[in-house]
Amino acid sequence: MFNNSKNAKRFVSISAAAVCLLSSLRIAPIGDYADAASTMTAFEITENMKVGWNLGNTMDAKAGDEKGDFATAGLETETAWGCPKANQKLFDALKAKGFNTVRIPTTWFQHLDANDNIDPAWLARVHEVVDYAYKNGMYVILNVHHENWINRPDLLTAYDEINKRLMKIWTQVATEFKDYDQHLIFECMNEPRAVGTSYEWWSATPVKEAEVINKLNADFVKLIRGMDSPYAKTRLLMLPGYVASSDKTFLNQIVLPDDDFVAVSIHAYTPYNFTMNTNEKEGAYHDTFTKEFSNDLAYNLQNFRDMFINKGVPVVIGEMGTSNFGNTQARVDWTTQYFTTTKKYGIPCCLWDNNIETNPEAPGECHGYINRETGEWYQTSLPVINKMMEIMNDKTIVWGSEGKMPTYDHKDLSTGKVFLTNTTIDVALSDTYGNSTPGKEISWNDLKGKEVAIKFTGDVPVLAVSDANYKNWSEMSAYTVDEEKGIAYYLVDQQVPKAYPEDLSTINHMQARTPGKTTIEQMVILDAPDVQLDIPVDKTKKTSIDFSTAKATDNLLIKIKGEPNTDTNGCVGFNGNGWEQVEWEGKTDANGNLTVTIPMSKFPAGIQSGEAQIWYQAELVDFDGISFAAAQQTTTTTSATTTTTTTTTTTSTTTTVVSTTSTATTSVDYSDVVAGDSNQDNNVDMADVVFIMQSLANPDKYQLSAKGLKAADVYGNDGVTNLDALAIQMRLLHLIDTLPVPAGTVIG
Repeated sequence: MFNNSKNAKRFVSISAAAVCLLSSLRIAPIGDYADAASTMTAFEITENMKVGWNLGNTMDAKAGDEKGDFATAGLETETAWGCPKANQKLFDALKAKGFNTVRIPTTWFQHLDANDNIDPAWLARVHEVVDYAYKNGMYVILNVHHENWINRPDLLTAYDEINKRLMKIWTQVATEFKDYDQHLIFECMNEPRAVGTSYEWWSATPVKEAEVINKLNADFVKLIRGMDSPYAKTRLLMLPGYVASSDKTFLNQIVLPDDDFVAVSIHAYTPYNFTMNTNEKEGAYHDTFTKEFSNDLAYNLQNFRDMFINKGVPVVIGEMGTSNFGNTQARVDWTTQYFTTTKKYGIPCCLWDNNIETNPEAPGECHGYINRETGEWYQTSLPVINKMMEIMNDKTIVWGSEGKMPTYDHKDLSTGKVFLTNTTIDVALSDTYGNSTPGKEISWNDLKGKEVAIKFTGDVPVLAVSDANYKNWSEMSAYTVDEEKGIAYYLVDQQVPKAYPEDLSTINHMQARTPGKTTIEQMVILDAPDVQLDIPVDKTKKTSIDFSTAKATDNLLIKIKGEPNTDTNGCVGFNGNGWEQVEWEGKTDANGNLTVTIPMSKFPAGIQSGEAQIWYQAELVDFDGISFAAAQQTTTTTSATTTTTTTTTTTSTTTTVVSTTSTATTSVDYSDVVAGDSNQDNNVDMADVVFIMQSLANPDKYQLSAKGLKAADVYGNDGVTNLDALAIQMRLLHLIDTLPVPAGTVIG
């Protein structure tokens, strides 16, 4: 969230309807296309940006050969990735369709001399492309994109080197455009990250590189504000967090300078399993925009609102979109929710377009919407564009109408019953349950008609209730947080009945858990305010499992009955070091039967109880029985495996199972293994790099199959490591010639 530590200053909330800052200042227009009668606030700029489009794979393209990127290149880089040169006809078509913003991703490193001076010919061409939009009355976002001197493994220790070059580039760019008004927006960096690390794209915990990115953002703001330009103080500056991620873990680490004209830059291809992911083993699905996907999208977009917009900090979603999987209606459904929500929150979105309409070899990267030479819209994606414009033109959907979180009339803490005081909890202490407060006893009679208030510092805690044996553990997030006072509120009277699976009279304990580190000053039970929450109904199906009779060598069998050929997934959860779960997925057969088979080795020794769950997309299926059976070894792999993560799921009723981590040559035929194809989708691409990194970071959730393990071990023949992922990435960049890497080759 927006960091309000002692080293970061808070933003003053700015309403889009507020009186314009410096409203008496008159700015001379540039030509006849700049409308700058008065200075716009940051929120007025983002409202006027409306909806945007990315000129992807063009000015950001790099030139190279089989050995990698060239150190220097000329104007030919504009078409290096197969896109035609940008032209005025394209920008006219965008404007005519309703787009009011164009983001122009731009790569600079191949156009610098030894002293980081930009090639005048390249700067002139960038200027020409900017003018296609700017002189059309559109807003333009210009950035620093695909820079290998920013995105690097040693990002954590490279601040001095990066800062020097970044400031030199932005000094030249800002000088070139110093007379361009607030229609021109500068974006400091694009997806800055530690390339080649296990956490390059995702991590369950914060990364220290975020501190480097915060420093670079602050230096960038200071530089632009000190430039000789009439718009130096009021130009909107977009600042990304680590990898410009939409994930709350990284958003929490953003620290913004004390400046009224900065916006958080976020890339949100969310939920990824619907928009771009092609690996069905990881949960990719595109045929319909499911309820689960809808919930994920709502959660992420609400985070943007709650963490930034609500606090007076604008947000620009610089990249978003969903690949064309031939699923037009599902994409339209996704677009409807995405743009309706962001319009209500007051967040402009810029659609990513890489000029690829369809590509069977890389279906997750099909983001082409318009023929860039003719200005005609592709029919496969035109319904998506039309839906975007329909929503933007719908006057019943009011821009920014839900940008502020609702306010509630809470009772003062002094009027309530103190439940707990002075406790510090830390997620790093989860092995010893130090991530939760003591399980003090409480009953449902104590909670009816009440809300719980937690006065805290640090990460916002999660509230949990359970029965006397800590079974039926149910958690709920705060429905509102008073950040000024540091108090989180949980409307247990309404939230608990929706979360707790059993008879409410069995509630016996209440605890607070932290996702990071939290000091709790007080946990107080108050009379609930007169408010009705719109709490989604949890459609998850749940049933208890008694493990007491199971042997260590057994398999857990979960039989499911439902409509024939119905996809479903879920987990088996248990209390280990906090709540843990083994996930599964599968499909019912032609008779509507599915048997999920999980080896007992997946669970801790001595486990006594657990809970089987069927998740949202399985509304048509239900449990048909839970049992245990002795595991049998096999020398074949004929069972239909559909699992993605920590277990094997079979659609037959056999108890035969093949471990996904087995390397026994007698049970797996490796003759068709392709070096580098870690996710076994018959392609070697960045998805394989990401899957290896995920498996190293979270092996329980992202587990390589037997063939995947062999395919992934392309460097050193010593098991799968981050060097294998790096080797695949280097091959994709043509920095090495073959996989596996020949013995003795040094990489990294």
